[in-house]
Amino acid sequence: MKIQVITLFPEMFDGIFKTSMLWKAQKEGIVEYSCVNLRDFGLGPRKQVDDTPYGGGDGMVLMPEPLFAAVEVAKQNDPSAKVLLMTPRGNVWKQSKAKAYADAKNGLIIICGRYEGYDERIVKVVDEQICIGSYVLTGGEIPAMIITDSVVRLLPGVLGGETSAEIESFVQDDKTVEAPQYTRPADFNGMKVPDVLLNGHHAEIDKWRNNN
Repeated sequence: MKIQVITLFPEMFDGIFKTSMLWKAQKEGIVEYSCVNLRDFGLGPRKQVDDTPYGGGDGMVLMPEPLFAAVEVAKQNDPSAKVLLMTPRGNVWKQSKAKAYADAKNGLIIICGRYEGYDERIVKVVDEQICIGSYVLTGGEIPAMIITDSVVRLLPGVLGGETSAEIESFVQDDKTVEAPQYTRPADFNGMKVPDVLLNGHHAEIDKWRNNN
């Protein structure tokens, strides 16, 4: 699976792509990451990528020419890839969406907005607009990291246990969360692990977990 991120700040992804499960997935050939630097497609000698918005208003808007050119190059690298746009007006990202994209195994091209946003015409080449929550960030890079992490960890062979991605929060209905977890010691500063988890009775343990 190929994941390409279109961004003005590719250096932001150096750490996350080289850490933990995302690094493992790339090392084992399960996924391939790359950043497409939007500045490379800027116009003129100053590589301009933004301009003032029509109709007035504060801030700058990403121009269509660099965005379309960057998507075109990314599509050449992976013609079947799905194009995702990080935007507050998008569909709310959920575990079920991460699972659907992981199961489809199509590559992803993730567009990171910046400044006051992007020229709306870019949605013509976008397959889905995605929102990670009801708040505002300075750019789409952190949402792109969230999308990448939540999808890649679901690809076969990335997590350690065979059922690790099946028995966890939000798997069934995007709402259900896992029961509390405990490990040794059984008594820490007077705070004890529930007795039911220590008795070895799996049916009772399952019932406790389902009710918590």
